[in-house]
Amino acid sequence: MSTLEEKVDKRFEGRKIREFLKEKMGLSSRLIKGASIDKRILVNNTPVKMNYVLKENDEIVINLAKKESQNIAPEKINLDIVYEDKDIIVINKAPNMVVHPTKRYQSGTLANGLLYYFKESKQDCIVRLVSRLDMDTSGLIIVAKNQYAHSELSNQMQNNNVEKRYLALVHGNFTEKEGTIDLPIYRPEIEGVMARVVDRRGQRSVTHYKVIESYKDAELVECLLETGRTHQIRVHMKAMGHPIYGDTLYGDTDDSALICRQALHSYKLKFQSPRTKEELALTANLPADIEKLIVSLKKAK
Repeated sequence: MSTLEEKVDKRFEGRKIREFLKEKMGLSSRLIKGASIDKRILVNNTPVKMNYVLKENDEIVINLAKKESQNIAPEKINLDIVYEDKDIIVINKAPNMVVHPTKRYQSGTLANGLLYYFKESKQDCIVRLVSRLDMDTSGLIIVAKNQYAHSELSNQMQNNNVEKRYLALVHGNFTEKEGTIDLPIYRPEIEGVMARVVDRRGQRSVTHYKVIESYKDAELVECLLETGRTHQIRVHMKAMGHPIYGDTLYGDTDDSALICRQALHSYKLKFQSPRTKEELALTANLPADIEKLIVSLKKAK
């Protein structure tokens, strides 16, 4: 059972438990309300109402587990689990995998595989996505196992406190091997058009890049996201004249003989554990198709 536990110190004696849960434990009003209704907030092993007045040394326990379900069919899928604890699981998503079921993709998604994994490992969880990746982008994705972890990590994402680094193979060679791309990204209001463009009407978008390795008319580039706009790296690389290999939406050439998707990989995440507040730094190796492309590019020197 996943729980949060705290002992009341003298500073909160005489105050209502709702104030303690918000100020001391940092819980959201939504979580507090739901846990209170379900009688999952206990003081000294007894469920209490939110007007309960605290005494020094009261033992508070919040049970984070609750009955939930998703209309997603569990499906046995091999998952590359990079990290897991009682609150989160981080997956190295394979290329060509959709994260969550859609009308077009009802099965074979990361969510299908995770629900099967949770069921088999007897974890009463639903899939709470903290981060997402495009179908054709591989790499690290954070999934929360409970409402508390999802709330904590979503706040980190919104406040740009999650360090997200990607590796991309791009066409051409940068003149400046390291720099910052600060260009607004806008989605044209045209039905059926997914592509974003650099346009002053768009949201401010910032990507820090660094060339890791150079080849003949190509480079391996590390991208650190300061903002997290849809297709941000793909749009910024195109705007710089260096579209990503295999990117059929933003690219200018047919790279299908070399790679069957955009050569973009979320390889490093750094963030705070929602429970312990300790820093977690996780990495995922490049997948086989990008490694194979690098070998091809090296031979072209």
